[in-house]
Amino acid sequence: MLQRPDPFNAQCPTRRVLDRIGDKWAVLILILLEHETLRFNELRRRIQAISQKMLSQTLKSLERDGLIRREAFPTVPVTVEYSLTELGRTLAVTVDSLRIWAETHIGTVEAAQRRYDRGAEPDLAETASR
Repeated sequence: MLQRPDPFNAQCPTRRVLDRIGDKWAVLILILLEHETLRFNELRRRIQAISQKMLSQTLKSLERDGLIRREAFPTVPVTVEYSLTELGRTLAVTVDSLRIWAETHIGTVEAAQRRYDRGAEPDLAETASR
């Protein structure tokens, strides 16, 4: 009988997938590729502050995991485009939900951070919802 994955177990392979999902660069790449195929330099332009090395490493990892497809065209210089695989599309939808949550709640999160940094107590409404 196949044992159910346990991500709380240090040896569980699902942790590698969760590590990938938890990587901010991977998340941003998946979100961008959800709607269009992009070239390397376009990804680099659109994702501010990512280095060429980090983008290259992240794209290779996502390709290795079967989440994106790399297609090279015989031009001078070589043109390379990246797109999501079917597996990548299933993850991109989930990851985009996290983006929407972050955009929706950023004001509340920043307010909580300011209160925490001041050493203030959390709002009673927040405490009651825990």
